[in-house]
Amino acid sequence: MTVIIPRHGVPGPDDEGFARDLTRETIEETCSIEQSPHMIDALWNSVRTCVRARSTVDPTCSAVETWEAVVNAMQVGSAIFRTATATGATVECRIHHEMRTLPVTGPRTFINAPSWIDAFYFALICRDQERLTELCEVPMDVLRASGAQHDEYLYHWVATLQAYWSRQQPHMVEALTAALQTSHPDAAQIAPRDWLQNISYPPINLFYQFIKHDHAGFDSALVEALELHKTYWTKDEDREDDIKGLWAVGPLAIACLAHDGDFPIDVESDYLPQHLLQRSWVGEFPV
Repeated sequence: MTVIIPRHGVPGPDDEGFARDLTRETIEETCSIEQSPHMIDALWNSVRTCVRARSTVDPTCSAVETWEAVVNAMQVGSAIFRTATATGATVECRIHHEMRTLPVTGPRTFINAPSWIDAFYFALICRDQERLTELCEVPMDVLRASGAQHDEYLYHWVATLQAYWSRQQPHMVEALTAALQTSHPDAAQIAPRDWLQNISYPPINLFYQFIKHDHAGFDSALVEALELHKTYWTKDEDREDDIKGLWAVGPLAIACLAHDGDFPIDVESDYLPQHLLQRSWVGEFPV
């Protein structure tokens, strides 16, 4: 039986205009990135915000404009890590339909574990195998060199995903075990407890059910992940009004893995956009 989890909030009268204006501004930022490459961290924030704005008016990702926003986020997420790890003076990156020449910078503050996880999630959602492979070649030292302070479980989660995609089974099991252990609220010291329990940990648990090939366990974990997501983003008025909570990007990314692995996904929710889960737009244009 299909479980339906309604999304919180209702579209506002200005949401369509907001999404349209933000999309235009983000495309303008993208088109000027070669002239202002030092602004790529701002662009990384903008493309993710653009995805969230599109989610307010197109919860299922039924419009090509929403798919384009998701692809742009995936491309910029990949590009920031390419600029951090490539050799030579410049690197070529496709962003918003065109190849852009960007300087190689090495590690920077925003090139950290949470950014890597976001970039990997977007690449999973877009089913971009080449970028997934490239992200898995980013050394952990580059993430740690950002200088940003994070709980260790995030590095173990990165290592888990890298090992899984690179088919390093023993290392994946070791890293996943460490991620599960160190993501316990009593072990983590930096992440707020409610963020850890409701947002950051559920994709790790989902992945655990996925690699066990436990279809029923995965569905139960997916329902729990979406309910926890909803709990977090409806805790108070400020969170409820924040467009960051309208899609559950982490659970969505792992659900995309499961969908492509022939798991029956018996959960429906606007937190889990149907056309991204079912890869309706994949191949629509070069990525």
